[in-house]
Amino acid sequence: MRRISVIGVGGSGKTELANRLAALLEVPVTHLDAVYYADDWTPLAPEEFAARQRELVAAPAWVIDGNYASTLDIRLKACDTVIFLDIPPAVALFGVLRRRLRYRGGQHPGQGVYDRITWGVVQYILGYRRRMRPKVEHLIAEHGTHATVHVFTSRRAVNRWLASLEPAAG
Repeated sequence: MRRISVIGVGGSGKTELANRLAALLEVPVTHLDAVYYADDWTPLAPEEFAARQRELVAAPAWVIDGNYASTLDIRLKACDTVIFLDIPPAVALFGVLRRRLRYRGGQHPGQGVYDRITWGVVQYILGYRRRMRPKVEHLIAEHGTHATVHVFTSRRAVNRWLASLEPAAG
């Protein structure tokens, strides 16, 4: 487990999980929101975004978090592990609210937090399982068959799995 792609809906806990995994495995972490957005929320051009990801996945070890289905194939082809946070919409919305209360919105690159709540974001979260999950599952089936795939439907399951990876306290 040296090249890990963490995917899932906004508010599912991708950033927190990616940070914890990177620290545990002592590998670099990249938050795709930090790559995609400039300080003024201007997105990177699609071809440049894809090129940056190709550079990132060429490294021998990494954790990359972010959904971005349009470039997911790049990460899936290169990873050895996929972690798909298939969290219920209500839990994800609570995660977005919790993030907003903690960080007060805006961009916090040091933590990997890019918090901008719009009605479109809320609609995306509410419709993720119906619209995006099938696309993500298809992309995993098409490009990620060589990787170990973990699908978690609750934060409790994620925490149990993470605890199983941590070295025993001695």
